[in-house]
Amino acid sequence: MFDPGWNPLHGVSSYPAERYGVLADRIGGILMSRNDILLVQAEAVVALEAVAVSLARPGLSALNIVTSLYGGWFGQWLRRRGAVVQDIVAEPGLPIEIEAVARALDAGPHIDVLAVVHAESASGILNPLPEILALARARGIATVVDAVASVGGHRLDVDDLGIDIAVIGPQKALGGPAGVSALSVSRRAWELILRDGAPRDSILSLADLRAWVDSGRRGLPGTPAPLEFFALEAALDRIEAEGLENIVTRHALAASATRAGLTALGASVWVPAAKASNLVTAVPVPEGLAPPALIAAAGRLGVELTEGVGTAPARLMRLNHTGPRATFQAVLSNVVAYGAALRRAGHTCDIAAAAEAICEVYSR
Repeated sequence: MFDPGWNPLHGVSSYPAERYGVLADRIGGILMSRNDILLVQAEAVVALEAVAVSLARPGLSALNIVTSLYGGWFGQWLRRRGAVVQDIVAEPGLPIEIEAVARALDAGPHIDVLAVVHAESASGILNPLPEILALARARGIATVVDAVASVGGHRLDVDDLGIDIAVIGPQKALGGPAGVSALSVSRRAWELILRDGAPRDSILSLADLRAWVDSGRRGLPGTPAPLEFFALEAALDRIEAEGLENIVTRHALAASATRAGLTALGASVWVPAAKASNLVTAVPVPEGLAPPALIAAAGRLGVELTEGVGTAPARLMRLNHTGPRATFQAVLSNVVAYGAALRRAGHTCDIAAAAEAICEVYSR
């Protein structure tokens, strides 16, 4: 007889401390990095704030590239701890222009830290990361990269690019749990973090997390969250079985097929392929149409479309092909549902041609 009080999550065994190190090494493989890997028992925004809090102090100078609300938050966190922060803000919903970064670096005083988001799920854009990192590297500037959305959707070779701190979350392109995150920390970044005034006794203290590394990785501080770590293990099993390069290729294919389908449909894409992420594709909503009405029409077909976040005054819709959605079926459903929503609103579009274009990309 079924016991309504029974819960399969009760009595979950603790996650063995010796396996944290194995997890860290597997994540290091995904990041292609030999830097120290730290595990944070929280969603990635906590890891990002921990980086800002641990680096910032009076006298630190930072150049912060803002292409979404997350970049804006990072600058605020740095300022709260006394850092001098110069924000470079991109046009709403667009990637930063490399010329703007070069001008800021050439015009201002010495910069200690440069921070940037790699790819934005909010708007579907891709920042020119290799070029930005090259500018920073030539000037001896430490770099922080928010790769939460991009990891798995784009190639990310931390050591080859010379990234000092990379923050990732497994919940997007990697298809893992949202309640745990990770970051890689270089020797140069540790020198900045461990200077006088490093925060201690805090969930936001990377100096405290380093104690795990210094102790031979025998156990994380605090009470373990076994369900999240078991889920992360399962996600890494899937990632390794498929192969990281194959996952990146799958996302690139989904993005290419989505753009081809939208073009055949008669719709515009927001940014060209070279400036677009492989995670979501943004489309500007035609004049006179309300995004909520299009979302509702697609929803009646069982397809979730969303508005761009923080992209006003641009009016953007997002077609999501991230993680488990980076498939032919999801791409086809997204584009067909968007076309059906446009038709319902009185716009002419060629759904059959869109479907044929998507099939053509996938059949190559």
